[in-house]
Amino acid sequence: MFVDTEVSQVLLRLREILGERSIDCYLIGGFVRDAIMRRATGDIDVVVGASAMDVARDVAGIIDGKYIPLDELHQIARVIVPGEKHLHLDFATMHDSIEEDLTNRDFTINTIAVNLREIASSVITFVDPFGGRDDIEGRQVRAVSEAVLQEDPLRLMRGPRLAAELGFSIESETKTLIERNHQLVTSVAAERVRDELCRLLAVPRAAESLRLLDELGLLITIIPELAATKGAQQPKEHFWDVFEHSIETVAAIEFVLRVESPTYWDDELLAFVPWSKALAEHFEEEVSVGHTRRMLLKLAGLLHDIAKPQTTSIEENGRMRFFGHAKEGACVVEGLMKRMRFSAREIDMVGKMVEHHMRPGQMGGEMPSRRAIYRYFRDTGDVGIETIFLNLADHLAARGPYLELEEWREHAQSLAYVLEERFKEESVVAPPKLISGHDLINIYGMAPGPQVGELLEAVREAQADGEVSTREEALSFVQKRLAAGKQG
Repeated sequence: MFVDTEVSQVLLRLREILGERSIDCYLIGGFVRDAIMRRATGDIDVVVGASAMDVARDVAGIIDGKYIPLDELHQIARVIVPGEKHLHLDFATMHDSIEEDLTNRDFTINTIAVNLREIASSVITFVDPFGGRDDIEGRQVRAVSEAVLQEDPLRLMRGPRLAAELGFSIESETKTLIERNHQLVTSVAAERVRDELCRLLAVPRAAESLRLLDELGLLITIIPELAATKGAQQPKEHFWDVFEHSIETVAAIEFVLRVESPTYWDDELLAFVPWSKALAEHFEEEVSVGHTRRMLLKLAGLLHDIAKPQTTSIEENGRMRFFGHAKEGACVVEGLMKRMRFSAREIDMVGKMVEHHMRPGQMGGEMPSRRAIYRYFRDTGDVGIETIFLNLADHLAARGPYLELEEWREHAQSLAYVLEERFKEESVVAPPKLISGHDLINIYGMAPGPQVGELLEAVREAQADGEVSTREEALSFVQKRLAAGKQG
């Protein structure tokens, strides 16, 4: 059982504090599981033979930590340990015995306990009534019972999420139990379901995990808007239907972000896809607690074609079209993300990615104009980079194993050029302000209104294209536009 030095010191101090008070204490749950697997963790779960609220409050005062009551009804409290590693102790009150407490936990790999008195011993006695250590060795997630899944239906999502994070499989009987009870997840608070989904999307091989959620009946239950995409046909250029294409887009995102490589795409394809330390750091950036840009991009990949079924039309020549599916999809995504209690910024970011996911491929040519690049980053705002990678993944997931190398090279190199311009010249994306609305009103006697904004935007486009670079040139540009308007 592996415990690093800093955590060990915290536990020894806790043992000393509780020993002076003759309070029994057991380490339990995910902390013990991760220690057996030699995985570092700062989440320390403990069960005490006294009021957890009182013990946690006393411990926080002694170690100068922060006391946070989590659930007074069930006697659960947290202590944030001071220091750089962001350690925290989660205290729960023991009922009757440790064995009784373990019976009420979710999965066998989380039902292993160790007496805190033995933390520094060379030989540790594990309390393991459900064979959790055997399941860790067998790399499987197994439910303690059907009752524990029904007691807290969020555990229906937690099982697949744990399997994804640990690289485990779900034991066959547990799969049956989850599938049989999958509808119960609708009774769980939306934000709790959201957090489990996001944690699942955050780890590699997210496409495989989404397929597992679908197999268990959970994916369509939590995102019913995806139901219509199942079996929805696509034009002949597409290898998969809309639903399968959406899942494969998530796999393709991990491919272009250098996370995972599906078997049907060769790593040589990445030679045409730009990558750098700056891009890696960009996708690692946290948008909200635990939610990175990379995770939100995968969510957008799953949802980007969600409005295709309701926008399908067939032309006289038999060609299938999806007019307006990107814009309508953004509206659908906004609604479902609000329902799942995502933040306003997250909703805006994913919505923009979905709305503009086709734009990068519509800029034209191997070297799009500076004006086209400016317009693209103006419209996509904070997610211009993400939308480019979504478009690359969308292209891969459309063709699948039938990808044509030359077509891919041209497409990827065109978008690589756009990214290069984005990082090379900030003036293309956000040209400096040369004139203001006050200038147009004061110099040309214009009345405040939409025309002022339209002229200022035209000046910025001309700047991005290199046509205008000084205040004098900007004013001359405006004067010519106004004169042309009068002539018109």
